[in-house]
Amino acid sequence: MFNTYLYEPLYNTLIFLIGVLPGHSVGLAIIVLTLAVKFLILPLTHKSTKSQAKMKKIEPEAQKLREKHKNNKQEQAQQIMALYKKHGVNPFSSCLLMIVQLPIIIALYYVFYKGLNGGVEQELLYSFVQYPETINMFFLGIFDLAGKSIILALLAGVTQFFQMKLAMPDIPKPKPRDSSKEVSFKDDLARNMSIQMRYMMPVIVFVIAWQISAAVALYWVVSNVFSIVHELIVKKEADKIIHPIPAN
Repeated sequence: MFNTYLYEPLYNTLIFLIGVLPGHSVGLAIIVLTLAVKFLILPLTHKSTKSQAKMKKIEPEAQKLREKHKNNKQEQAQQIMALYKKHGVNPFSSCLLMIVQLPIIIALYYVFYKGLNGGVEQELLYSFVQYPETINMFFLGIFDLAGKSIILALLAGVTQFFQMKLAMPDIPKPKPRDSSKEVSFKDDLARNMSIQMRYMMPVIVFVIAWQISAAVALYWVVSNVFSIVHELIVKKEADKIIHPIPAN
């Protein structure tokens, strides 16, 4: 099912794009295909991103509720869910997005890595998709997409960092040491996890993009830039709906 409904259609689309785009450029084909997939799942992505932006905006108010009802977990959960409902936030939307998006991301990864590095698999091509006579693996005349590129890998890591910075909640400040041990432990754990995700994930993306191929790195850069622009647009929408919460 993965091959039939994801890998093969995306692979055929990539080969078709290489055949019709100027210069039979693999780089242009990767950009067009990545953007096409991003726009295809945009309705679901937009809804989830908008919900996440609202959650980030109302996080200070949610934190106040956690502190106020820290001794009554049931009341705490009810109050926070009521806050989410008030602002039209679905805290589980990101899970649905991940379930839908992950197989597509994996399929694209295999298309750009296995499909290109292993040569054109003509037996997988549909009858109406023509095998291109030539394939230009050089992007902008300097990046060999069949090889490795530290520049594209660095761009993939940097754009991943900014994308996560926009999407993730702000790193909570350390609590004063006079707090209870339980609260301090939970706060420290959440803070450490947030720091690790924000800084380790871009490093992991850089290493993977550098070790595998420049084609995968280019895909990651395009995908991240699209997500960054989308996050900024959604953030502006959320700012209009939810005004900043004044600090005490």
